Amino acid sequence: MWQPTTNVATFTTMKKIVLLFFAICTGGLVLAQTQTGKASFYADKFEGAPTASGEKYKHAKLTGAHKTLPFGTKVRVTNLANNESVEVVINDRGPYVDGRIIDLSKSAAEKLGFVNQGLAEVKLEVVDAGDGKNKPKGEGPASIEHVSVDEKEYYDFEIERLIPKGFGVQIGTYQELVNLMRLSDNLKNSYKKNVVVQVKVINGVKYYSLLLGPVTTRPKAEDLLAEVKKKFPDSFIVDYSRP
Repeated sequence: MWQPTTNVATFTTMKKIVLLFFAICTGGLVLAQTQTGKASFYADKFEGAPTASGEKYKHAKLTGAHKTLPFGTKVRVTNLANNESVEVVINDRGPYVDGRIIDLSKSAAEKLGFVNQGLAEVKLEVVDAGDGKNKPKGEGPASIEHVSVDEKEYYDFEIERLIPKGFGVQIGTYQELVNLMRLSDNLKNSYKKNVVVQVKVINGVKYYSLLLGPVTTRPKAEDLLAEVKKKFPDSFIVDYSRP
């Protein structure tokens, strides 16, 4: 599993600091209409698993995961090796591997002709920007990518730069700090564990990975993972000793 070596901060309490500070620091992200890079595709084990939008992944549907494009965006993906193209709808987040720009459903990868290779160099073109509101109600976990901010919402926290030891359980990777802070508060209260934030820079864009722990041994991490997966099925263990 790809693990960058970048800044790590811990949230020890979260209740009262003004969100305007983060709005000033992070600003907005302007997306280009075309993008080139590597494409991968979902493994069969993810069939039926919830995506970040709340939809369930179906290999027969033409869908994809992108780090930043709004849910519902339709993109044309062209395999630069054979010039085959397919249009897919973004309904998930990822892939969080350096150099990869989209994770496609298996049927989309089949249309592009790279299932046997595993990866393909592709070009993305936005066909329809969509409205980012295609999350089905009542299905899967709540998406935290698109939330309204209460102007009277405050958080109080202490930050300490860490070199963590042992193991952690990664919950997810996010861009918007307001989402990160809300979820951090909920996680700490629910699991009675410290919450660690790892800063990742992917293609010049900052992302924030949220982890529970650290815990001292892998068996303890596996116990925590089993508990966390009930609500966050895509969680996984991070070994802090590995580069």
